[in-house]
Amino acid sequence: MKILTVLTYYRPHTSGLTIYAERLARAFAKRGHQVTVMTTQYDPSLPREESMDGVKVIRIPVAARISKGVIAPTFGWVATKLVAQHDVVQLHLPQFDAPGVALRARLFGKPAVLTYHCDLFLTRTWFNRLVNAVVDFQNNMAGRLANHIVTYTQDYADNSPYLSRYASKLTPILPPVELPVPTPEAVSAFAREHHIDERRPVIGMAARLAAEKGVEVLLDALPIILKKYPKAQVLFAGTYQNVMGEQAYSDRLMPRIREYEQQGHWTFLGNLDPVQMAAFYPNLNVLTVPSLNSTEAFGLVQIEAMMNGAPSVPSALPGVRRPVQMHGMGIVSQIGDSASLAESILGVLNDPKKYSGDIESIKKSYDPDSVAQEYEKLFQRLMKR
Repeated sequence: MKILTVLTYYRPHTSGLTIYAERLARAFAKRGHQVTVMTTQYDPSLPREESMDGVKVIRIPVAARISKGVIAPTFGWVATKLVAQHDVVQLHLPQFDAPGVALRARLFGKPAVLTYHCDLFLTRTWFNRLVNAVVDFQNNMAGRLANHIVTYTQDYADNSPYLSRYASKLTPILPPVELPVPTPEAVSAFAREHHIDERRPVIGMAARLAAEKGVEVLLDALPIILKKYPKAQVLFAGTYQNVMGEQAYSDRLMPRIREYEQQGHWTFLGNLDPVQMAAFYPNLNVLTVPSLNSTEAFGLVQIEAMMNGAPSVPSALPGVRRPVQMHGMGIVSQIGDSASLAESILGVLNDPKKYSGDIESIKKSYDPDSVAQEYEKLFQRLMKR
């Protein structure tokens, strides 16, 4: 099968969406499919074409940026050629160009499947309201034109204004999650490098420093946690400098974070590669995902943590709460409530054995090969129609 995957950003850009797309594309390729990823050349230093893990990646030059989006004038022309050459088109939303690609799939008689990752919420300025309106329109056009839509969980679908419109052509498929198996030596070396003391509770957060991630909720919860565990520390893995569209948010939080850094309660790790992430999770006592709105639909990092024995404390957002509800490894806290977050984290730290789970079962449920097979069944069903 020739599969065309289309999305705005692809690796090496780091987000839950790009990691999902990369894992799925690699799984398709390993299963013998011819996979092409069409994306934008968001960084001019990236090659226009390359092969990554058996996946052909084609990047379209960017002429301008609008908020977190890009304008690539030749995107449509290249899409026309590529859609004609492939058997099925998979699009990752949110994506401004999705309706144009889905229309081309219709015209060429190729099934188009949308993978919907999250609703889009930008900070409330007049310009961002305009951007939200445009993206909503484009997503709705793509939803109308697509043959089918995939989302992570029925919980998220039931609570998404967008997905609830397309219930008749919607299938939940769990996301692909994989990490290298860390060696004990690698875990110990990571601990030494970052001055992790096993006598100190370690709270992990793996995200971009972005407003929707709820970093300030964790900051507000820390004083309560430190009363019980005065030596507790936060390890923050992910981009925390020059995050697109988040400078004002960073400027607002950094003075408080720097204070905790100086006291030894907060460490920024920066972006970690998969091998480093595999060593990061076993060093945690708990991971937290205190996200604030439905731009977070699941939190893949929760499953990565659980696979390495670390329970999670997410917010009660639809979709985000499901990993803990399904696997029992953690406590769900109230959205945007620092006292609830502190109480939940303390609950896990006080009784860690209560929140251990069936790690092998979790690994099997999210294995990329299993996820790729579910997509294959959907593709084949649509192609027969």
